[in-house]
Amino acid sequence: MPLRQNLRIGSHLMRQKLKGRKHFPFIVEIEPLFACNLACPGCGKIQYPTDVLRQRLSVEDVVGAVEESGTPMVSIAGGEPLLHPDIDRMVQALVDRKVYVYLCTNAVLLHRKLDRFTPTRFFSWVVHVDGLRERHDAAVDRAGVFDAAVDAIREAKRRGFRVTTNSTFFTTDSPKTVREVLDFLNDEVEVDAMMVSPAYAYEKAPDQDHFLGVEQTHRLFEAAFGDGRRKRWRLNHSPLFLDFLEGKVDYSCTAWGIPSYSVFGWQRPCYLMADGYAKSYHELVETTDWDAYGRGRDPRCSNCMAHCGYEPTAVLATMGSLRQSVRALVNTH
Repeated sequence: MPLRQNLRIGSHLMRQKLKGRKHFPFIVEIEPLFACNLACPGCGKIQYPTDVLRQRLSVEDVVGAVEESGTPMVSIAGGEPLLHPDIDRMVQALVDRKVYVYLCTNAVLLHRKLDRFTPTRFFSWVVHVDGLRERHDAAVDRAGVFDAAVDAIREAKRRGFRVTTNSTFFTTDSPKTVREVLDFLNDEVEVDAMMVSPAYAYEKAPDQDHFLGVEQTHRLFEAAFGDGRRKRWRLNHSPLFLDFLEGKVDYSCTAWGIPSYSVFGWQRPCYLMADGYAKSYHELVETTDWDAYGRGRDPRCSNCMAHCGYEPTAVLATMGSLRQSVRALVNTH
């Protein structure tokens, strides 16, 4: 994460702590629609009924949710956000308010949509790349998507956009396949930053057989991150979260740190689980039993090591330690 953005987020979190707030957003996950142009076997979003897939959040809905929560940063996901007819207006409205925006996309439409967006330090594309050509195309169940994504990334970089990637790993991955895709993105495509995640077992996902368990996640990332590669890769995570993936530290879940807002409202407890919805951010924070979730508390969370629950915990642990804060700054790009 760029130093200026890191300082902005850090100052936001410090203000919340000084005000004595127990729950506050690090980043808000916005899902303006659930419709998608792919049918990935590891994702259950498009399993919603047709009437739900046709629904859209308006620009005003999104701006209102962001202003109510007070978040300095949003991640716009879905579904495929580039299918939203007003996605460019939505991004611009947030950027105008100096909110950092990460727009997640499978990049199928990215090349033809680039003209609708303007490069700025407040905006970054997040392109899903779940492996090299054969593995990625299998993960999205369509041939040619990997090549289209890489071409779109390179064109976006050529036009001056910041580009981050997000790679999800399954039981079919090995330390070798993790290293291959991260080496490729870091050294050959030269993306600005990369995110990694063990796949979470979506209840509605067609493929329920290849989600990683906790011990499998530890073994995979400990081996993949060896030989000093982790320090060389431009990973957009706190060092303590990467330690967490390797099994060097353990944390409790702080799902309140990355709340999710969609066509249904504010989702509790996180965008991976749906235990009802709140009409407002205040209602979400005040009426959700946050202590009921996480590994060791809710059996549905037993294999979850997702960033939405554990990255905020790692960031708070970093802020509480001078040594870890210096370590995080050293890893700022």
